[in-house]
Amino acid sequence: MPFYYPNKINDFWRVMGIIFCGDRDALWRHEAKRFDLDAIKALLRREGIALWDTGMAVRRLKDNASDKFLEIVEPIDLARLLDEHPTITQVITTGEKATGVIAEQAHVPVPAVGMPVDCRVGEHDIRLWRMPSTSRAYPLALEKKADAYRLVFGR
Repeated sequence: MPFYYPNKINDFWRVMGIIFCGDRDALWRHEAKRFDLDAIKALLRREGIALWDTGMAVRRLKDNASDKFLEIVEPIDLARLLDEHPTITQVITTGEKATGVIAEQAHVPVPAVGMPVDCRVGEHDIRLWRMPSTSRAYPLALEKKADAYRLVFGR
C-alpha cells in the first residue's frame, strides 16, 4: 500500500478501526491480505485527520525500520505547515523520534507516552500528543494502544 503504515504487522490501522468502526479489522481486506487504502482515506476525510511525516529527508543507518537507526536530515517545517493549514489544533506523534522533532520546534520537553503538552509553534497554539508506537515491537496490547488513542479523539 503506497501510504502510511502499510505493513500488515503494524497496528495503526487496527487501532483506527477499533476507535472509529468498533472493529480492529474494519480497514483490513482478508482476501487481499492488505489494508484497504480507499476505506482508510475515506475514514481520514470523514474524521478530519491528516497524516504527515516529521522527517522530510531521512537516512536509514541500518537496514531495518527501527527509529533508533533513523537520522532525520531535514525535519518538517511545522510552523510553515500550520501557516498553510491554520485549522490544525493538535499534533499527534507515534514515537519518541517523531515527538522529539516536534517538541524541539515547539521548545517544550518531550511529553510522556499518552500525554499531551500545550505549546506554541510560530503563531499557532497546538496540543502535542505523544502516543504509543503502533509497532508490534512496542510492548503494549492492541486494546491498550487503542485506549490511549481514544483520549486524543475523544472517543
